[in-house]
Amino acid sequence: MVNVLIIGDLMLDRYIWGSANKLSPEAPVPVVLINEESFSLGGACNVASNLVALGASVSIYGVIGNDTEGALLQDFLNNKGVKSHCYKSNRPTTTKTRIMAAKHQMLRIDKESSDSLESSIYEDMFDSIQGKISEFNCVILSDYLKGVLSYAFCQKLIKLANSFNIPILCDPKGNDYSKYKGATLLTPNKKEAIQATGINIYNDRTLLESLHKLREICDVKYPLITLSEEGIGYLDNDTLHKKPTKAKEVYDVSGAGDTVIAALAFKLSMGENLESATTFANAAAAVVIGKLGSATASLDEINDVLAQKRILRSIESKIIKNYDSIKDSMKNKKIVFTNGCFDILHYGHVNYLQKARKLGDVLIVGLNSDSSVKMLKGDSRPINNEQDRAYILASLACVSYVIIFNDETPENLIKQIRPDILVKGADYANKEIAGSAYAKEIKLIDYIESKSTTNIINKIKG
Repeated sequence: MVNVLIIGDLMLDRYIWGSANKLSPEAPVPVVLINEESFSLGGACNVASNLVALGASVSIYGVIGNDTEGALLQDFLNNKGVKSHCYKSNRPTTTKTRIMAAKHQMLRIDKESSDSLESSIYEDMFDSIQGKISEFNCVILSDYLKGVLSYAFCQKLIKLANSFNIPILCDPKGNDYSKYKGATLLTPNKKEAIQATGINIYNDRTLLESLHKLREICDVKYPLITLSEEGIGYLDNDTLHKKPTKAKEVYDVSGAGDTVIAALAFKLSMGENLESATTFANAAAAVVIGKLGSATASLDEINDVLAQKRILRSIESKIIKNYDSIKDSMKNKKIVFTNGCFDILHYGHVNYLQKARKLGDVLIVGLNSDSSVKMLKGDSRPINNEQDRAYILASLACVSYVIIFNDETPENLIKQIRPDILVKGADYANKEIAGSAYAKEIKLIDYIESKSTTNIINKIKG
């Protein structure tokens, strides 16, 4: 079982839910009528929640106050099955209270202290961690600048993890990243990276510059920047790798960084490489930014996102620029070719393509480009552009490949492919068929009566 150690700033998130239907007579501010109050784990505790949701065993070290919030936080951790080592200090438990109305945050109230800890707490924590370090597959430093992860303490922890060849991941904060020197992986968000490097990130070039600067500052093996709904960018062997996130709906990016570092730790603990780990972490981020607050992503939710991405890649791989890219794989296969504009795809089109596919092993569809459609149909067409039409065709199981061509007829394309069967509609009976000289056989398929793009357009126009 994956066993992860987290050291960092423990936080409690408090939500006060209500409705705001009027302004205060005392000041120009809304009045919130409270309906409900809820709590969740924040900061390093949210990282722990995310790891538990993935099925990991988690131990966490940090500081709480001798107060109600501290007791509540520790109870939440224990109820989740997290092995909590909460050291009490003469300071309040970090608590962030959010006033919510109609799912919008009206106000946040912070109760916290960033003062340095007593030296005895650092000593006790390190002694305990040192005695258990060999049990863990991965270490996470979750820094929110609340006093736990001082420069000296960070360096002691990083050197300890490195001495046992345990990957140590840092979610940093502040301007001075030198305290994370020697870590395996660094995961600032875009705003934090700009603050630490002084490089404004607005394209791939500046993203690469920022990642190189992070490596230079803290001698980290893998600098990585989380880009909220834009995904993840990281440096591996001086090469920029970027993974865009595709969430169904971007609802709240808070806590996405915690999810990313938890998911990375989970996969790296299993011995997977950074490419695999970032793919998994990016899918996890896509899940949580579609939820409210510091949310978690389950394995099932992440696997659903990964499955959707595999389907997307499968569809996109069927849209090819030329036949040469697949020519070698077509040996000993019966190739069927047809072509058309397929402007507004309808039942008649799908039925026609399904029948064509049954005639051979592979169905290649030549798709008229936008300029080609205009030559044939006039300036008012196409309704859908060539990229959209190609994607919709490629999503059909009966279609093997789609190739866009610019000519008025597909003759040159057919000459390259030289299909076993060239398929056209039955209305081509007794007509000259472009490219027929380069096909071994011609097959005509009946169209379904009254099913046409022109009829659909006329119906829409009324």
